[in-house]
Amino acid sequence: MDAHQADAALARVWVDIPVAWGEMDALGHVNNVVFFRYMETARIEYIRRLGDWARDGRPPGFILQSASIRFRRPVVFPDTLRVTARAVEVAADRFTLSHAMVSSASGEVVAIGQGVVVSYDYALGTKVPLSDTLRRAINATDGVTSRAGASG
Repeated sequence: MDAHQADAALARVWVDIPVAWGEMDALGHVNNVVFFRYMETARIEYIRRLGDWARDGRPPGFILQSASIRFRRPVVFPDTLRVTARAVEVAADRFTLSHAMVSSASGEVVAIGQGVVVSYDYALGTKVPLSDTLRRAINATDGVTSRAGASG
């Protein structure tokens, strides 16, 4: 088991996504942009599983600040990917999710990624601090605590 497989095994949140025929490109493998959608699906599932963390009676919004992927192996149809989501850092107004995409066909980690999610108030048009309830939910899910005052 390599380090990325070990990291994927630690994740408590994942989704299994069947690869669709139409996701392959002219080169015969899943197009790179599709992996960002896979990460999005896992990210939304992660946020959904955090539960009810409303602030002042209304939930905060989220906005994706950045996302990156490192591709390790091509993926082809048919396959199903297990896409994990695990918080690896929490700051004042954001949290970072680490993702691993594991092929059920080969058992290998085919891609790894990361996304920074910022708590955002769409009515005010600005980022806002993560609520204490949300911080506790992230800590309960992944054992990650906040870095005091950190943002960026």
